[in-house]
Amino acid sequence: MKHQPAAHRLAGARLIGTGMAVPQRVVTNDELAKTIDTNDPWIRKRTGIGQRHILDESLSERHLAKQALDQAIQNAKIDPTQIDMLICATMTPEMCCPSTAARLVTEIGATPAGAIDISAACSGFVYGINLASSMIATGACRTVAVVGTEALSKIIDWKDRRTCVLFGDGAGAAIFTASDDSEQGCLHQTMGSNGEGWRELFVPRQESDLPADSDVFNGNYNTLQMNGREVYKFAVTTLRMMIDKTLDECGIKASDLAVIIPHQSNQRILESTREKLGLSDEKMYINIDRYGNTSAASVPICLHELMEADRLKKGDLVLFVALGGGLTWASSLWRL
Repeated sequence: MKHQPAAHRLAGARLIGTGMAVPQRVVTNDELAKTIDTNDPWIRKRTGIGQRHILDESLSERHLAKQALDQAIQNAKIDPTQIDMLICATMTPEMCCPSTAARLVTEIGATPAGAIDISAACSGFVYGINLASSMIATGACRTVAVVGTEALSKIIDWKDRRTCVLFGDGAGAAIFTASDDSEQGCLHQTMGSNGEGWRELFVPRQESDLPADSDVFNGNYNTLQMNGREVYKFAVTTLRMMIDKTLDECGIKASDLAVIIPHQSNQRILESTREKLGLSDEKMYINIDRYGNTSAASVPICLHELMEADRLKKGDLVLFVALGGGLTWASSLWRL
């Protein structure tokens, strides 16, 4: 689905605050090597990851989300009651009911804001900001908070080398509000999926959830199963497809972008894409070395770090891109 051109919109959207949270505990590659057959050079060469943050067993993705949202609200300098809608992107909710978003609305003091959870895996936050933009553009909401939060350590088999080296826990949040400038905000967006690829990345609860013709099952239900080779191929082609499509349909060049903020799936994929686009290092933000793959939290964590470093300014063109389980993908081009 594609956003309507600016000429048909009622309002633009302005980013007014960001926040992030990661657990205190850091697990290095060397620490993982003590329990599984791996080592730091092997992990870094294939993924770019050097460490990841892991949540205490007594806490959940909701606790991280609240910290990120509280910081975003503080940075936005608003009262939480000004938030009309809270969108929470997560594939690791505490419960299927109630939604994480509903509990967060109360915990951050935003009652009676609307609350919805999005389950789009690593694409979730970009899906969320696309929805936020549409709600603001149509006048349905004035101020929308979007948070991506994950406790992936809860669904990882820590004896499965194929997955445990890749993922970490974290949360990132952003708050958007209506702008009188219709050229400010989301200029172009895509959201897509291909359910035929579900078997490449899934969390089975029981035997009937297993694909009949797949050998990726690690023997433990309620843990993440991944066909790394197929997911890698999907990521390589889809990431470039989304970027090329955005540039083509918006009539801009890669060099016009202030920065691309991609989901942190694999450093080799990101750097290869950057090089093929002819961009300098600072034009493709990468922090997977410090956090690993945090799914829906990765893009907003990147955004917050860029904001904190004062690397983004009003008028900049920023492209958000993500892809994940489902299989799903999403892009969002913003003028800040």
